[in-house]
Amino acid sequence: MSDSTTIPDKLITTYLEMTDAAQFRPEFVEHSGLQIVKLERPDVAFYRFLYKEVGWDWRWRDRLIISEDELQRAISQPEVSIYVPYVEGAPVGYVELARQGESTEVAYFGLRAGYMGMGLGKHLLSYGIHQAWADGANRVWVHTCNLDGPYAISNYVKRGFRVYKTEEEPMPQRYVE
Repeated sequence: MSDSTTIPDKLITTYLEMTDAAQFRPEFVEHSGLQIVKLERPDVAFYRFLYKEVGWDWRWRDRLIISEDELQRAISQPEVSIYVPYVEGAPVGYVELARQGESTEVAYFGLRAGYMGMGLGKHLLSYGIHQAWADGANRVWVHTCNLDGPYAISNYVKRGFRVYKTEEEPMPQRYVE
């Protein structure tokens, strides 16, 4: 989606979950130049770069409109883990996990445009889900919407997520502008 694309009148949010690690169907790709690194000390400028690069075409705006201090607090919480895949030294996206008690949300996930279509999305999502289960989650969940990439729900379902709720609301103004 680009800024010139017509925005729907309604925001449709789909919530998906896994309630047992046995539901997880990982898929990893072989790529000699790929490594995934945990962001040990979250940096607002780097995070905003990733967020904007990954989400701009999908109209992600929430973390661009909050203050630096508010964002620093959000990404520095001990419950938050951010993993950045690199291909031959270039950061290509990220997956952000947010523990909420015994449940873990895949809070943000995506790739930069030039790295889509290489299998890295299913690899990174699998990595994030594996990490959530390894860190002791008893439920892993995610939400997506009709502004996200066309393969988002398909990737989630292929990894083992199941839809448990869908919500509709008028399109929030922040996504229209």
